[in-house]
Amino acid sequence: LHTPLADEGRMNTSATDEYAIAHSKKKLLLLLAGACLFVASGYWFFQMDDAQIATLRRFNAPWFVRGMGICCMVFFGFCGLFVGKKLFDKKPGLVLNAQGIYIYDLAIGLIPWPDIAGFGVYEMHGQKTLVFKLHEPKKYIDSGNALQRKLHQLSTQMCGSPVAISANTLQIGFDDLQAICNRYWKKYG
Repeated sequence: LHTPLADEGRMNTSATDEYAIAHSKKKLLLLLAGACLFVASGYWFFQMDDAQIATLRRFNAPWFVRGMGICCMVFFGFCGLFVGKKLFDKKPGLVLNAQGIYIYDLAIGLIPWPDIAGFGVYEMHGQKTLVFKLHEPKKYIDSGNALQRKLHQLSTQMCGSPVAISANTLQIGFDDLQAICNRYWKKYG
């Protein structure tokens, strides 16, 4: 059904006007390596004895250092599991078509074009995120399980929408992602 374009994991089917963007295995491997490094760092903090902790300049309370180690191991361990799962996932990261945008990485699924009021950009430490401006954000905040709902609330507080995507794991750059989403929204929204 799909015809690959330019070896970049993007596909376009002219009959259905569908555009799929695959995950970048290279970017995912780099993220997995980073998560593993943070888990190892967390373990190093957790296993430090009191004498080693006392040599630290600022944060030399044993309970704090070990607590940060545990938090690091748990958070980045889950990040590593998520990224590891995506490495073996055959589904694309994002699909745009006449019905809307289907985001495989979020618990939201299909976002129909009538629900989208436009797109914005949220930037933090040089990393850009495409923010979906929604007519009814509460509908998306309340979707998914308890953890997913909490993540949608945090996303809304941080960037103003429960739906925001990054090109960090996709086989496309941020500017191209933004241009494609805007093109489809102008055509079908």
